[in-house]
Amino acid sequence: MKNINTIILLVLTGYSLKAHDLYGTVTNEKQVGLEGVGVYNKNTGGYTYTNVSGYFELDDISVGDQIFFYSLGFKNYELNITEDLLDGTVEIVLQESVVSLDQVVLVSKVNALSNFVNVDVKTSPVKSSQEILRKVPGLIIGQHAGGGKAEQIFLRGFDVDHGTDVALSVDGLPINMVSHAHGQGYADMHFIIPETIDNLDFGKGPYYANKGNFNTAGYVDLKLKKKIENSIVSVEAGQFNTLRTLGMFKVAESDFSNAYIASEMLLSDGPFESSQNFNRLNVMGRYNYNNRKDQDLTISISHFQSKWDASGQIPQRAVDQGLIGRFGAIDDTEGGNTSRANFLVNHIKQLDEHSSVRSKAYITNYYFELFSNFTFFLDDPVNGDQIRQYENRTIIGAETAYQNAIHVGNHDSQLKYETGLGFRYDDVNDVQLSRTANRKTLLERLAYGNVDELNAYGFFDLTYKKNKWTINPGLRLDYFKFDYENLLTEAYDNKGEQKLFLGPKLNLIYAASPNVQLFSKTGIGFHSNDSRVVTAQSGEDILPMAIGSDLGTIIKPTDRLVINAALWYLYLEQEFVYVGDAGIVEPSGETKRLGVDLGLRYQLTDWLYANGDINYTYARSIEDPDGENYIPLAPDLTSAAGLSFSDINNFSGGINYRYIKDRPANEDNSIVAEGYFVTDLNLNYSIKNWTLGLIVENLFDTEWNETQFATESRLFNEPQSFEEIHFTPGTPFFLRGKISVNF
Repeated sequence: MKNINTIILLVLTGYSLKAHDLYGTVTNEKQVGLEGVGVYNKNTGGYTYTNVSGYFELDDISVGDQIFFYSLGFKNYELNITEDLLDGTVEIVLQESVVSLDQVVLVSKVNALSNFVNVDVKTSPVKSSQEILRKVPGLIIGQHAGGGKAEQIFLRGFDVDHGTDVALSVDGLPINMVSHAHGQGYADMHFIIPETIDNLDFGKGPYYANKGNFNTAGYVDLKLKKKIENSIVSVEAGQFNTLRTLGMFKVAESDFSNAYIASEMLLSDGPFESSQNFNRLNVMGRYNYNNRKDQDLTISISHFQSKWDASGQIPQRAVDQGLIGRFGAIDDTEGGNTSRANFLVNHIKQLDEHSSVRSKAYITNYYFELFSNFTFFLDDPVNGDQIRQYENRTIIGAETAYQNAIHVGNHDSQLKYETGLGFRYDDVNDVQLSRTANRKTLLERLAYGNVDELNAYGFFDLTYKKNKWTINPGLRLDYFKFDYENLLTEAYDNKGEQKLFLGPKLNLIYAASPNVQLFSKTGIGFHSNDSRVVTAQSGEDILPMAIGSDLGTIIKPTDRLVINAALWYLYLEQEFVYVGDAGIVEPSGETKRLGVDLGLRYQLTDWLYANGDINYTYARSIEDPDGENYIPLAPDLTSAAGLSFSDINNFSGGINYRYIKDRPANEDNSIVAEGYFVTDLNLNYSIKNWTLGLIVENLFDTEWNETQFATESRLFNEPQSFEEIHFTPGTPFFLRGKISVNF
């Protein structure tokens, strides 16, 4: 009898220790299922997210576990697991709330910092789609061509130019342009209406199997709103004859589908002595269908066009000698026009509780024409050195990824994997570089041809969580086919090359406690070279490696405070760069970068939020001697911070700064690009469905240079050329008023 009692006790004990599952749905107060809500087990560190219907399944639940449900814009919900909830179904209703830092839980994700930075996005509005990149800690942007050209990007000691080493996308639609007329990776985000942005996903370094070309310093993927709660009309007007109008309208709404259209128009003369005559028009339509069971479909159509005049980058000596003012021009016939039309389909199919398929397909038609003059009369003392860059492009692409979560049966264990296939094809016609005069006269074609470039790829990503450890290995295989038809030659001249690239990744996360996460990231990535480089070099060194590693931590000592820190290293292999402004190929050599990232986010009160980041980088060329191995324009110290408030007697707003230290403009640091410290302010007052706003850029009217280059140039009638800083002046004090109404 004693033995039987012992056996029964062991069976009962084993049953009580057996891990169970928790099932359920999460909805808002209108009983609409919420996708992407985090479901987190504080006891084990296990987590999952609700699917397209708001359904979730969390494995390995035991009596006494504390389950958190969280999503930005909703109050957190805590569920304590009791005996009657084991293997049961729950229905959770989240209440809407002002965005707060305590609505984000620290989970063992490779890019967990994105979730916290999205609090910055929600609490502080941006003035343009490109400006949202500044929300990425350590990322700096600068404009230097009248507002219509893609901004220059700086990140982790890179002068990324217009996107060479940062992969940018919107809802999976790639933004970077390969083999572009102006520069490799050219990424113009002005086709995105800022008010349609919901959040962003980002990661630094080449550590992500589902990210490919240009993901060396990092990636940023913007997520747009699937639906809008209210229609809105907004008018903004200010200095420099600036006028911006916005309209976002709900055009359809039912139990399972909704649609809205958004449009934006921007006009401005800018602060320059020669008017920018800038205008931009954006139109976007978006339809979403969700059957609240197993499917989500989003169709997006957009069109963008812009044209502008520019005063270009001016030489410091011309300002010092009084020949022109800071906002003057040597050649005010610079400028350009561009357009982009997109059709994008995103689809999610939930196969069962554990697996899903995500698919996307897109087609883009793109046009670009840019007139520039960087050297004035250096090469042609009679007509000047104006150049024209032009292309007409079509992009077609698609990707399908299968995700699955496998139940491994042990408490504190999770296993998930994702595998995907995709392709992107660029058909670029009449890509060219020409010498022109006054935008009218064609003097000489320096480069002229057609580019066809195919990138097919596959990836596999595995995430295994056991107790406090999360192991995330990944592998990505890319295939490239480059073709360039040279139209300058009399005879038919078409060259092609192809290449494979295999990029392994390995990320480790150790959750020392629910509030402390340590991580190690390693991986190999790449950015492709221009097709004209590839064919000119006969396929040599055309997909140079980028080898990186991060070691860092994220700490959340309280619900309202988050601290992050990382040490990192990035090595770039030899590469050849096609200089679009000169039509030549230049080798850049091997480089190394190492640095420190520090960040802090603090919800001081329910209505007051602070965030700040400081980033240091040591960037050097490996092959050059000491003292001559600086990487031009690579920032070594940057910082950005802000303080925002909301819902104080109907007032909201914020103040923020951005800082970049002096940095070398050439290889021996004999020419220095001056740093700057610029402060912006915004203030809003809401009454019922009306909002009045005030926007101030450069609050203290700081004299600063937004972009700078060490350039050799010659002015008209100068007997010799000079190499010195050429700059685009940063915006002076810039005041705008805004009025909007929701209905």
